Amino acid sequence: MIHPCARIHPLAVVQQDAEIGAGTSVWQFAVVLDGACIGADCNLNAHTLVEGGAVIGDRVTLKCGVYVWEGITLEDDVFCGPNATFTNDLRPRSRQHPEDYLRTRVERGASIGAGAVILPGLTIGAGAMIGAGTVVTRDVPPGETWVGNPARKV
Repeated sequence: MIHPCARIHPLAVVQQDAEIGAGTSVWQFAVVLDGACIGADCNLNAHTLVEGGAVIGDRVTLKCGVYVWEGITLEDDVFCGPNATFTNDLRPRSRQHPEDYLRTRVERGASIGAGAVILPGLTIGAGAMIGAGTVVTRDVPPGETWVGNPARKV
């Protein structure tokens, strides 16, 4: 259900069986597929995509170029900078889909910098900060700042 107080730009594509909470804004050229669940007061900038099976909490910001795939959960107050990249399959092959996608969780209040890459099946702890361009290959504990390739604590 799309809440009547959600703001959907006329050039966005939001499929009928997506869930979008009150006060959420979905901007031009954003795509929200059936089965996606998006909370209240979120901001999905232009050129974002939320796939069915993805879960987004309240007050989440997706800057331009962020795609949130099936199996990914962004808890409340998460920030994703421009072109932050999530993945959900460790061994992707064309036209070969796993029975279940790996689960990735970004916990409450975490921030992911522009162009960061988050490999599948990981947890980024509450309040953690992922620097721009970082490649996250393992779990990040709550409250820590990680940068680099591969990511490491600073």
